[in-house]
Amino acid sequence: MSSIPIRFPNAKGQSLAALLDMPHSPPTAWALLAHCFTCSKDFKAMYAISDALIDNGIAVLRFDFTGLGQSEGELADTNFSTNVADLVAAARYLAEQHQAPHLLVGHSLGGAAVLRAAAEIPSARAIVTIAAPSTPRHLMRHLDTHREELESRGEAEISIGGRSFRITRQLLDDIRQTEMTPAIRDLGRALLVLHSPADEVVSIDHATEIFTTARHPKSFVSLDTADHLLSNRDDGFWVGRLIATWVWRYLDDESVTAGPEAQSTEDREPG
Repeated sequence: MSSIPIRFPNAKGQSLAALLDMPHSPPTAWALLAHCFTCSKDFKAMYAISDALIDNGIAVLRFDFTGLGQSEGELADTNFSTNVADLVAAARYLAEQHQAPHLLVGHSLGGAAVLRAAAEIPSARAIVTIAAPSTPRHLMRHLDTHREELESRGEAEISIGGRSFRITRQLLDDIRQTEMTPAIRDLGRALLVLHSPADEVVSIDHATEIFTTARHPKSFVSLDTADHLLSNRDDGFWVGRLIATWVWRYLDDESVTAGPEAQSTEDREPG
C-alpha cells in the first residue's frame, strides 16, 4: 500500500490528519473511509479494508475525526454532527485536490455518519455501513451511568475499550436531537449493509432497521462470526473484497446517478 500523509481543514479550520492510500495504477474510483467512535484511521480494520480496496483499483482517503488520532481539536467539543461535517470536509478536499469520492464506507458510528453525510456529498454513488447503529442514540448505552453527571456538571469521564475520554453534555444533546430515518429512507444511492449476528456491541437488529428503512438498490451481507471491531485481520480483508466486488455495478451503471434524484417515484420501494 502506498500511503500519502495529508492534512485538510475541518469546518472550524482545525487540521485533520489523513492518509491517502493509492493503488499502483491510476485509480478507477475514489472512496472515503470513516472509523468507529473513539477509533482512528490507523485502526487495524481500517487498514485491512483500505488495502483490499486499493488492490481493486480504488483510492481511499481515511482520516482521524476531530479530536482523535493525529487530528487537532478536543474530543469533548465534538459530537455526531461534527463527525458528519468532517466527512463533508474530507469529500471537499478530495474534490478540490484529486477527484470527488464515489464511495462512502463507515464502520460502527462512522457508518451512521456516512448515511447522514451522503446528502451533502452528491458525488457518492454507493454507501457501505459496517456494524453500524441505525441511530447515534445507540451511544446512550455508554452514557447511561454518566447521564446524571452530564446533566448536572456538563461533563464526565467515560471509559470505552479500556481508554478514558472526557465528554460534555453537548454530545448527549446532539445525539438526542439526531433523526436518522429521513436520511436512510431518502438516501437515493446504492446501499450495502454489512453486519455480524455475533456482534455484541451493536446488535444486528440495527442492520435490520437500516435495511428495512432504506429503499432499493440495497444489499445485505452477514459477516458470519466476525466481531464488532473486525479484530481478525482476515475479516477486514474479506469485508474490503466484498465491498470492491459489490460496488463496481454501481460505478458502471449509468442509471445510478450521484444524488437522491437517482430514483424516480415509480422506481422506489413502497413505503
